[in-house]
Amino acid sequence: MSQEKSSFRGLVPFLVFILVYLGTGCYLQFKGTEMAFYQLPSPVAIFVGIIVAFLIFKGSFNEKFDSFLKGCGNEDILIMCIVYLLAGAFAQVASAMGGVDSAVNFGLTFIPPQYIAAGIFIIAGFISTATGTSVGAIVSLGPIGVGLAEKSGVSLGLVLAALIGGAIFGDNLSVISDTTIAATRTQGVEMRDKFRVNLMVAAPAAIITIILLVVFGKPATIIPPEVYDYSFIKILPYILVLGLSLAGINVFLVLTVGVLSAGAIGLCVVPDFTLLGFSSNIYKGFEKMIEIFLLSLLTGGLAEMVKRAGGINWLISKIQTMIKGKKSALIGIGTLVGLIDMAVANNTVAIIINGPIAKNISNKFKVDPRKTATILDIFSCVAQGIIPYGAQMLILIGFANGAVTFFDVLPYLWYQGLLFVLAIISIFVPFADYYINKYPWNFEEEKENK
Repeated sequence: MSQEKSSFRGLVPFLVFILVYLGTGCYLQFKGTEMAFYQLPSPVAIFVGIIVAFLIFKGSFNEKFDSFLKGCGNEDILIMCIVYLLAGAFAQVASAMGGVDSAVNFGLTFIPPQYIAAGIFIIAGFISTATGTSVGAIVSLGPIGVGLAEKSGVSLGLVLAALIGGAIFGDNLSVISDTTIAATRTQGVEMRDKFRVNLMVAAPAAIITIILLVVFGKPATIIPPEVYDYSFIKILPYILVLGLSLAGINVFLVLTVGVLSAGAIGLCVVPDFTLLGFSSNIYKGFEKMIEIFLLSLLTGGLAEMVKRAGGINWLISKIQTMIKGKKSALIGIGTLVGLIDMAVANNTVAIIINGPIAKNISNKFKVDPRKTATILDIFSCVAQGIIPYGAQMLILIGFANGAVTFFDVLPYLWYQGLLFVLAIISIFVPFADYYINKYPWNFEEEKENK
């Protein structure tokens, strides 16, 4: 069970997981099942891979079980899992006290009617950044976007593309997004550092997209402005969490403050928001994160077994034949996570699977892990934002009730395309590396800490 082993057999359990997950989704899609790729819980699929690992890896059962437990108990894995729970609690409590509705209505009230498409992008970006979920932003804004498109005469495909683009923008940058949590924890970097590097790539893509939406998204009919019901105080927890995160406060403290502030506001201003309801919503938030919590925990255990059996070393040795330096290393990491996301239709799962591999490649070729975390998040979000069978696109198209198809939305996915192009350019032309150059990563210090 030497860690220096290099064996394709060590990679087989991960391949089994992907094939079971992907195969089930494809089969159910063929059968016409709604949300086919989300019917099989991912922890069950990874559990199949774990069983295979115990069956085919050499060594006694106790040795393999010890490796599995070591992986589950990895500090980064446990931190990731706890952050997931706290992020879920914050999102649920803030939503229950009316934070999401207020944020949406606040944006709709102050964005001029002639900028509907651009406004939808901006509001979706804010909601997704604040809540850490692109799906949540799409669910909140989807019906509104469809209604605005119908009233104004703006192409429904364009409005829906603006919505999913803004949602992906926020999901990619949010400090409480599960993709950010997975990308930063697997690479051992701070969320604020990844945010600063990521922003330099995502912001230009967002600005260009907004300009295009303003130019090409002019409504045929100007909708009279409406004043929607909102309460600014209900938006404050989101602003507080974002501000504290960027200030470098410990993520556990940030999310705890977020949960308590959202609960306190709910208790003060929402009549039917009780202390018992507050505690119940905290637990509901935990429950919503159970799947990704279990997946991360089990994947950590399997990853350690795969590593000890030589699977990761084997994959790295094969990838290294195509990698000549830092630039090709980042291209390889981005390509791998993008392809895995297209296979499993879940960007967080893709990052969790690729995280250990990306970390090993980054260490070998001295790639700044903050850049690696950024590339992992960007490429997985781009892939998730364009696949027709992803949850985001399926929910989005569902709101249209047959009025548009994926192919009507596809030509307008400008943000995803721009983000991909700028991410590639940033690898070869370091326009986004100001923060990295100002605060270079100390690989020797990291080695000593280990």
